[in-house]
Amino acid sequence: MGMKERFYKYIQQLQEEITAALEKVDGSATFKEDIWDRPGGGGGRTRVIENGAVFEKGGVNISAVHGVLPDTMQKAFNVGDVDFFACGLSLVIHPNNPMVPTVHANWRYFEMYDKQGVKVGSWFGGGQDLTPYYLFEEDAIHFHTVCKSACDKHHPDFYSKYKKVCDEYFWNSHREEARGVGGLFFDHLQETSEMTMDNWCDFVREVGDSFLKSYIPIVERRKDMSFTEENRTWQEIRRGRYVEFNLVHDKGTLFGLKTNGRIESILMSLPPRVQWVYDHHPEIDSEEEKLLEVLRKPVDWV
Repeated sequence: MGMKERFYKYIQQLQEEITAALEKVDGSATFKEDIWDRPGGGGGRTRVIENGAVFEKGGVNISAVHGVLPDTMQKAFNVGDVDFFACGLSLVIHPNNPMVPTVHANWRYFEMYDKQGVKVGSWFGGGQDLTPYYLFEEDAIHFHTVCKSACDKHHPDFYSKYKKVCDEYFWNSHREEARGVGGLFFDHLQETSEMTMDNWCDFVREVGDSFLKSYIPIVERRKDMSFTEENRTWQEIRRGRYVEFNLVHDKGTLFGLKTNGRIESILMSLPPRVQWVYDHHPEIDSEEEKLLEVLRKPVDWV
């Protein structure tokens, strides 16, 4: 079995595990499944949960797509006329309770081929990151501790390296603030003298397998906390920043749009209720201001 078949089989299994765990936590709503085909080659399996007891909206999607790499992406990758294969799992969960953070994760594999069908490049990418609306430091520490534990099993420098990349990537430069409290982000993990593609596959799977351990305990701690309408308004304002990042900066969203991806799956990451309030500033020394202070300068949580 080749790498692309192995990794696609893995994300199929991971989707089953994650959706089952999230349904159990919600206790009310279940995921709706949508099987789709991509014009040009491939398809995917989208699963969306909405209007649950815990989760207002969430998606856990897998896809495996292939075909001719579009001109825009050829320029981005600095390659000629090549074909591609890409598979991955992508998830975003937006809870009802503002005390529960939004979470995003994805793990993916990519191959390119010349016109004779010879593979000319391959790499892994992915990560997971947390976007709270109210800052509970123990939650951020827990999330990062799980991420570090997964990384440390493969290299002592991976956590610090990919945590830094995450902080830099999920940065809303037009706002001069982070999208959230970070986590891990890595891309173009290619074969080196130290790491084979099998090694990279094991590492990415380690991170993927750690996701539920990083997020579910936080949800369990916060899902029944009380909140006010003012808390909800703040959540929706911060969700607006989330939307801004995804539509302006996110490489995955842009790749999907430029490769004729399925629009419903690409935009499932967007929350259902959002506000953009003109020139909004939280009260000085409030819990909302406390969050913004952390978002303006990344923190070393572990």
